[in-house]
This record gives sequence, structure tokens and C-alpha cells, in this order.
Amino acid sequence: MTTTNDGTDTHPRFAEALRGLGLGELTGRVRRFPEATRTAAEAAAAIGCELSQICKSLIFAADGVPVLVLMDGASRVDLDRVREELGAAEVTRARAETVRETTGYAIGGVPPFGHLTRTRVLADRSLLAHDLVWAAAGTPHTVFPMSPGELVTHAGADLVDVREHTG
Repeated sequence: MTTTNDGTDTHPRFAEALRGLGLGELTGRVRRFPEATRTAAEAAAAIGCELSQICKSLIFAADGVPVLVLMDGASRVDLDRVREELGAAEVTRARAETVRETTGYAIGGVPPFGHLTRTRVLADRSLLAHDLVWAAAGTPHTVFPMSPGELVTHAGADLVDVREHTG
């Protein structure tokens, strides 16, 4: 179901970001799927990994300013925790236009780094529960693997606890 490619299917902006970070070899590890994997569940099923091994890259607006939250695929973001972490009055989910203007990518394909503009990045600690996570590589059809520690470092993220706790 998955196809490993030679990097030719990698989104050009994301491939450039990888090279800029000294990670050009990762373009050969990007996997492309014939069907879009816009949701974490679709991506996990296509890869054959646990849902929590998917790294979602989500854009929110904190007092109108875009912020990126990296969250494991099995969890939901607690907006109150994000608001408290940022000291913001209000945090809302960003509109699709804002996501594209901020990152240069469409929802469902937003990678954890390589965006058009620099934003504050929060990474939930739950990502560190795995040796390897999978994140979007610039399109809803592509993902790449990386250790969560490296991903957090390359994204310039602050480690926080912003996932919704149930129960």
C-alpha cells in the first residue's frame, strides 16, 4: 500500500527545508500514498503504525497570531492549556486560509517545519512516548519518519503538556 520514493514526490518547499536543516537524505524516506491521508487515522492505517505515532501539525490562532501545535495522532489539543501556555486571552483553530498563508501547505499536509513564516511551536510531550513518529511531508499524500526528539528540535518547539485529558 505504501511506496518509498527517491525524493521526487517530496513537496519542493519541504525538500528545500530538509536540505536547509542538513536532512536532505530524508527525502528518500518520504512515503507517498495513492490515497490522501488527511487524518491521523488514515495515515496510521496506511503506514501500519499506532495512531499515537502520527504527529499532527495543527495551526491555531492565539490572540490572532498563528501558533503551531505538534500533537500525537491519538490525542486532542486542549485549547485552554494552549491559552495558558502562551498567556493568550483566546485560542481558536485557525481558518484554512490562515493555515496556508502561514505554512504554505494545505490542511492535511502541514509538516512540522519548513513553513513560509516562523511561528511559535509547541510540541506535546506525548510524542516522546515513541522511538519513531510519522509526520506530513507537505501534502496529504506524503509522510516521513523521524525520532520525536529530532522532530521537536528541528521544529524549534517548546515541550509542553497541552493534550486534552479525558476521564
